[in-house]
Amino acid sequence: MVKIAKTAVIEDGAVIGEDVEIADFCFISKNAKIGKNTKIAHGACIYGKTTIGENNEIFSHAVLGSIPQDLKFSGEDVELIIGDNNKIREFTLFNPGTLGGGSKTVIGNGNLFMGYVHVAHDCIIQDNCIFANGATIAGHVEIDSFAVVGGMTPIHQFVKIGEHAMIAGASAVSQDIPPFCLAEGNRAYLRGLNLNGIRRRFERGVIDNLKKAYKELFESGQPLQDVAKELYKTTNCEEVRKVCNFIINTKRGIPFKRNLNGNSN
Repeated sequence: MVKIAKTAVIEDGAVIGEDVEIADFCFISKNAKIGKNTKIAHGACIYGKTTIGENNEIFSHAVLGSIPQDLKFSGEDVELIIGDNNKIREFTLFNPGTLGGGSKTVIGNGNLFMGYVHVAHDCIIQDNCIFANGATIAGHVEIDSFAVVGGMTPIHQFVKIGEHAMIAGASAVSQDIPPFCLAEGNRAYLRGLNLNGIRRRFERGVIDNLKKAYKELFESGQPLQDVAKELYKTTNCEEVRKVCNFIINTKRGIPFKRNLNGNSN
């Protein structure tokens, strides 16, 4: 049974699924689609062509689907797509895509967005990520599953964050962060592996392989791309191959401390 408060504004054309709850003073646009069992708390606004999946919790004063904060936007047909089982906390702001970025912002399943998180236009966020309070994700950013972004951390446009990576709070990320790694600082650079995260989900053998690979990649003093290409060919560990492939395909470079020989990626 759908529960819609009397003071909520639901435009004609909006598609509301079974057992959705919409609290007082919410706004739902005519092009929105809300999946079943989703709960929308008071004062939240769903604008534009926004599709929200099932079992999401959207807290007070979240704003989802308002036009991109991009001066080039001039009213094109763009959208925001949100999957299932996400928690979207108070005063978050998610923008749809732009024509130049594929016209879609896409968010997967099972993510937690704490208060005041901003997800800008054309971002792609996969599953089971955590964004602490005040994290700011610029346009065209890609974030793979199980990543963690600390509070008050901005991520530069076009950056890619690998799976199971962790960004410490109050960092500033301007380059790509490989899978399974921990980055911190302003500007952020790699500090090691995200051991707390990967120990929860991987066996000891995988962790040992990742430790060995990290040393070869970032502490050997050899050119990063060369090491990554060779390690990709020789390793039998799928997780190590993911790290190597990420490095080989980076567009913005990897922020790590070079040795005294001055080698870089």
